[in-house]
Amino acid sequence: METMTLIRARLCAWLVGTAAVLGATGAFAATLAEDADTVCKGLAGDADAVKIDTATLQTASQLAVAERGPTPSGRITPANPVFCKVLGHIEPVDPKAPPVKFQVNLPVEWNGRSVQYGGGGFNGVLITGLGLPPAYPFDKPSPLARGFVTYGTDSGHESKPGEPPQLFALNDEAFENFAHRAYKKVRDAAVGLMQRAYGKKPDKMYFMGSSEGGREGLTMAQRYPDDFDGIFARVPVINWVGLQHAGTRSGLVTMGEGWINPAQVKLVGDAVRTACDKADGSDDALVQDPVACRAAFKVETLRCADGKSGDQCLTDAQIKAVDTLHATYKFPFTLANGLDDYPGWGVSGEDTPAIGPTGGWMAWWLGAAPPAQPPAPNNGIAWIYGAGGIQYVFARDPKLDVTTYKVEDHKARLLEVSSLMDSTDPDLSRFRARGGRLIMLEHMADYAQSPYAGIRYFESVERKLGKAETAEFARLYTAPGVDHVGSGAPANVDMLSALVDWVEKGTAPGDLEVTEQKVEAPSFAVTRAMPLCRWPGWPHYKSGPVTEAASFTCAP
Repeated sequence: METMTLIRARLCAWLVGTAAVLGATGAFAATLAEDADTVCKGLAGDADAVKIDTATLQTASQLAVAERGPTPSGRITPANPVFCKVLGHIEPVDPKAPPVKFQVNLPVEWNGRSVQYGGGGFNGVLITGLGLPPAYPFDKPSPLARGFVTYGTDSGHESKPGEPPQLFALNDEAFENFAHRAYKKVRDAAVGLMQRAYGKKPDKMYFMGSSEGGREGLTMAQRYPDDFDGIFARVPVINWVGLQHAGTRSGLVTMGEGWINPAQVKLVGDAVRTACDKADGSDDALVQDPVACRAAFKVETLRCADGKSGDQCLTDAQIKAVDTLHATYKFPFTLANGLDDYPGWGVSGEDTPAIGPTGGWMAWWLGAAPPAQPPAPNNGIAWIYGAGGIQYVFARDPKLDVTTYKVEDHKARLLEVSSLMDSTDPDLSRFRARGGRLIMLEHMADYAQSPYAGIRYFESVERKLGKAETAEFARLYTAPGVDHVGSGAPANVDMLSALVDWVEKGTAPGDLEVTEQKVEAPSFAVTRAMPLCRWPGWPHYKSGPVTEAASFTCAP
């Protein structure tokens, strides 16, 4: 292993001088009235379709670290100050549709800013805005503790135990709320609450989301470009229709002999590291150039000899499954914004251990057992999401045999869903013109969604607006070795401060410092620094089109 000095010398990313706590600089600070409890309780009531169910003043809370959690950051319950917790809902137009529920947290000492948190998966869970935002360092005060108003929503439906997470999609209004309307409605409701509580609207508004929440962030930039000043979108599932179909296809090829067991997954992971780890000049078990590794790694080298099988080789059916995972998914017609495909997944991180329900291949793609119909809890998440999406979102037939599904038979519905869900519009000119700033982060060992979808989107923005013009308001970073939720190599960086500095001080982010943080109550152990690569546009970047297995390195 390299020393800290050598590792730091190899970093491609540094963020220097970020303040731990943002004060009122650049935004108008305010406080609740002297009797904060009375002001808080006075927020309850109705305003047309927006209903405030409860408004209660919460006492300050201390940091807590759980023994386990669904993600690394999910174990952290940050310390929060005294604040007014507002729970409410927005009535539906269709009486059969569920309401849009939301939570808004109003700190007694307000810095004039707000952060809307995005959701995840198919949502259906109320996002409280009390936890850490995506990629956030564990040892930083929460946004609420820094004086931000924070808020989130369930996106307009509530998932119930034992029910498929896509069940809500059978209702048109519920699905449209999930697609984009819920986040706009809640944003506007939150602004109204801030004006009532503090006597003014927020000076600056930010959105931070990961996965589905990252898609929501890009959706806001595309559909509602006047609503947010700064947006952070981590691992966004923007080409949503393509993802659901590609994930289902990857599951179908593992239904029979194509399923790969945990020992064989480790075999593949070891082979990838053997082929690519030392390409960056170090033996650190990290593939720092996963783009070039797509071409360097040949799964065929693991083929079993004739008539053989076992944990130390792959059969023809298993090799076909891996090739399918890596291959582009093609549609027979064009979807929203001219796209007709979904880029395949890359290499590295295949055997990343599970953190809660997430991790590498076993968590997202393969599961603990081959795909079943209906999807079983021990199946891969991609199959649970994709096959369920085929049944409830596209075919709208919960009893459909997914193996018989053909996209040609549901073209009209796919086009409808794509126009609602695919946040792939490259024209961000209005967002740019009003001073909006965007940061995207892709994890290169992500098997929940292909990082190349986000990279391709960013490059489409550059083609639409020009590279120099895009650099004025948008940045894309890639994190080698990191899985969908932040496991594997570290990707903890204070993107909120980076956004605030860019929006309010005009300081564009360049290189970003990333340190690995391990949750060890009562403190957080920082063990080593790692690369977070800006894509593209700096001296060490070498690239052709991503689809042609471009290569890049961010080592100085």
